[in-house]
Amino acid sequence: MDDLSAGPILPDTAAEDPRDAPRFSLIIRSAKLVSESGEYLCVVRDISATGCKLRLFHAPPPEKHVFLELANGDRYAVERMWAADGHAGYRIAQAIDVNDFVVEPSPYPKRPIRLRLERMGRVIAGMSISPATLRDLSQKGGRIDAHCHLAVDQQVRLEVEGLRQVYAKVRWRRQNTYGLVFDTTFRLDELACLAFQLQPPQPKPARVVEHDAPEANCA
Repeated sequence: MDDLSAGPILPDTAAEDPRDAPRFSLIIRSAKLVSESGEYLCVVRDISATGCKLRLFHAPPPEKHVFLELANGDRYAVERMWAADGHAGYRIAQAIDVNDFVVEPSPYPKRPIRLRLERMGRVIAGMSISPATLRDLSQKGGRIDAHCHLAVDQQVRLEVEGLRQVYAKVRWRRQNTYGLVFDTTFRLDELACLAFQLQPPQPKPARVVEHDAPEANCA
C-alpha cells in the first residue's frame, strides 16, 4: 500500500492535456468527495490552482458538482470533467493556493479522513447487547451513538450490516456518544470500497412524462 505521508510536489512535465494553470504531481494525499449521495475516499495524485486528478477505488459519485475535503476540514467545490481507469479529473470552482493545499495547515494533530454516515447496528460489551448507530468511520476508528453505559477503555464488538465484525476499545464518551479505536485498522482501499457499499448512490427516479388524455369519441 502507498505511504500516506505528505511528500514533495514536482512539476508535471508530461501532462496528458494542456491546462492554463501549472500542474504539480503529488506523491499521495488522502481526501474525500462529499456529495448528496454520501462521502467517498479518494487519493489526490496531482493538483493545480484550478484542477486535480483523483485516484478512485470505485465508480465516481453520480453528481458532477461535489466537494473535495481534506483531513483538516478544508473543502473545495469541484466539478467532474472526466473519469476513466480508476481516476477522475475535477475542475476547482475557485483558484486555490497549491502550497496551502499540500501543507494542509491545521491547529490540531493530523488524523485519518473520517466519513460521515448513518448505519444502524449493535454494540456488544460482555453479556450486554445494545442498539447502536454508526455516525462516522475512518481507517482506525469510528463514532457511535448507543443508549447504554460503556466505560472508557472497555473492549466492545461492533456489528453493522455490510461491515465486517469489528473489535474495538472505547477511547472517549460524551453522554450517549462514544469514540472507538479499532483493534485492526482498515486499509485505505478497503475502507473506500466499504464506504461505497454502505452508501451506494441511489438512481434518480425516472421522469414521468404526462401525455394529454385522448379526446372522447362522442359519435
